[in-house]
Amino acid sequence: MAEEKPEVMVLEEEKAMTDEKSEVMVLEEEKMIDNGVGKGCIHRALTSETATNLIRSVDAFLFDCDGVIWKGDKLIDGVPEALHALRLLGKRLVFVTNNSTKSRKQYARKFVSLGLDVSEEEIFSSSYAAAMFLKLNDFPRDKKVYVVGEEGILEELELAGFTGIGGPDDGKKTIQLKSNFLFQHDKNVGAVIVGLDQYINYYKLQYATLCIRENPGCLFIATNRDAVGHLTDLQEWPGAGCMVAAVCGSVQKEPVVVGKPSTFLMDFLLERYQIDTSKMCMVGDRLDTDILFGKNAGCKTLLVLSVMYPILFSYQENSIHVINWRCFLKFFLVKEVLVILHIKDLLYHYHHELIQHQEVGFFAANLGFIWGDFLAAS
Repeated sequence: MAEEKPEVMVLEEEKAMTDEKSEVMVLEEEKMIDNGVGKGCIHRALTSETATNLIRSVDAFLFDCDGVIWKGDKLIDGVPEALHALRLLGKRLVFVTNNSTKSRKQYARKFVSLGLDVSEEEIFSSSYAAAMFLKLNDFPRDKKVYVVGEEGILEELELAGFTGIGGPDDGKKTIQLKSNFLFQHDKNVGAVIVGLDQYINYYKLQYATLCIRENPGCLFIATNRDAVGHLTDLQEWPGAGCMVAAVCGSVQKEPVVVGKPSTFLMDFLLERYQIDTSKMCMVGDRLDTDILFGKNAGCKTLLVLSVMYPILFSYQENSIHVINWRCFLKFFLVKEVLVILHIKDLLYHYHHELIQHQEVGFFAANLGFIWGDFLAAS
């Protein structure tokens, strides 16, 4: 039996804009709404026709991993079926993650351990992007790279022919703040890469600071600036942006960011796959990285609400409620964005053409469009 589709409710306009704590309901389907920001916008719920058009118009789907494919080491429900179905349709799948703790080889092993058939060539991590940035910019091979991060960055540096130091080993080191103590660092470090690092400590911060401040021409590279990440299945954890912010505060300098939403990673993807961005769809759970990454490049975008959902929305009695409109409006100043709760929902309206047996069932908890500043949910 098919799951009952959520009811669509009408936004109480003035309360929504003046009181963050007021109960705000979602826009009425196919109605003209005027709140002074998006006057005259038409909002449409996703239909079989629009879902079919979306899938048929895309040649490549770019997937974030943490919060979209998995949370920690737990696979998100429906992912294997959705990925398999898209492959049956002849779609190219690419996995683009800002999590730099693993190399592409390590991520390939993780996919296999979770029962997903994904090759190393289909994976683009920010650890790989950092190594490729150095390679494409002719970083001297005789220079070293100091890593505030984990094994993923060190392994990608080694594979690219560079010497990386620091990483998890320096997480075990301590310092003593006492008189006549001079902290020594390698004067041959030509770049500092900062990524997600569960072993970050004062030693690493001082080492990175001295390299960037005192070594002439030393590059300051950040894998990404994500504030938080789905490092386990039950909760979010501080992201690489926290480590990057700590170094920024010390050196008073901004880094070169190579992960999402940086255009560097997209340029690299375009060179590799030779697919027009209008034929790509970026699927992610963060507006400020995944969706912005896709929008900046001209891709179609698909937002999975595993991160923003508890912050912005309340899902009760088969309806979607916006619970923080000021935050909602701040992030949703974009053109058309498709919104779902899980990637399996993408195929809800399309599964009749996709799979002959209906009992496979891709049931959507919520499918809708964001157009301008508003949400319309079916």
